[in-house]
Amino acid sequence: MQQRKLGKSNLEVSALGLGCMGMSFSYGPPKDKQEMITLLDAAVERGITFFDTAEVYGPFTNEELVGEALAPYRGQVVIATKFGFDLSGSDNRPGAPGLNSRPEHIKQAVAGSLKRLRVETIDLLYQHRVDPNVPIEDVAGTVKELIREGKVKHFGLSEAGVQTIRRAHAVQPVTTLQSEYSLWTRTPEREVLPTCEELGIGFVAYSPLGKGFLTGAMNEKTQLASTDFRSTLPRFTPEAMKANQALIDLLGSIAARKRATPAQIALAWLLAQKPWIVPIPGTTKLHRLEENIGVLSVQLTPDDLREIDSAASQITVQGARYPEKLEQMTGR
Repeated sequence: MQQRKLGKSNLEVSALGLGCMGMSFSYGPPKDKQEMITLLDAAVERGITFFDTAEVYGPFTNEELVGEALAPYRGQVVIATKFGFDLSGSDNRPGAPGLNSRPEHIKQAVAGSLKRLRVETIDLLYQHRVDPNVPIEDVAGTVKELIREGKVKHFGLSEAGVQTIRRAHAVQPVTTLQSEYSLWTRTPEREVLPTCEELGIGFVAYSPLGKGFLTGAMNEKTQLASTDFRSTLPRFTPEAMKANQALIDLLGSIAARKRATPAQIALAWLLAQKPWIVPIPGTTKLHRLEENIGVLSVQLTPDDLREIDSAASQITVQGARYPEKLEQMTGR
């Protein structure tokens, strides 16, 4: 497996990570725990060393799953987790918890994550969403303290705006920024990626396959269960999926030429953008995991990339990526 360094930090991870959220949360009922442990084993065997979770996934159950599955591989893998939601309320539906990045809450969250992940140090700790009620300097300062205490190795931000990134980075160097980035969500290209490049910050792309849409396995006839959080997303209405099919046609035509799949072209395009970008596609199926890893043998030439960019620029993606309340939590 090829390796990539996240920015100027010394954090080296597999070129492709694994997003673990869907194993316990968001995409319908939680999957069978034993099956997911087997899948996580398979990922390590195939060279994946970078795993992404968060305390809010479940809540808590995803960290427990990742902690148990990866316990035999301590020191060989990098586990990233996140704090920033207030999970003390009884209503823990996706999007329901409020934000809380107060210093004492961060310390509590880290104590819980260390226990659930069965580690002495968290490799990479992200603020899950920027909390407008807590100065980012206080957040970065708290994580700096946790790094000094040996409880955390690296600091990350998720879905933060450039001013927040700069202010945090001035207090405690930010190793990586995690935000949604794919052929149908290109917002980071405007300001965030240039800022990361300037400051030497790595970039982790979540939902690099458009929450499953860019695999080509969905269309306007796809019925999403009410337990699947995509059923609440504007971009997954039948009308939006029909309009956005043009992206799948583009990926499919290049995939046919390259003897690859649409998902592999979508991931190859991301990997080709910058050497410090690491996509973390999530899956609960072994054949999808193997398909995703297969991207590393797909080569896109400069001509291919120009063709994709030129065709994609003619396509206007329909539908917001989140309902308004969740959209407001991004880009702060």
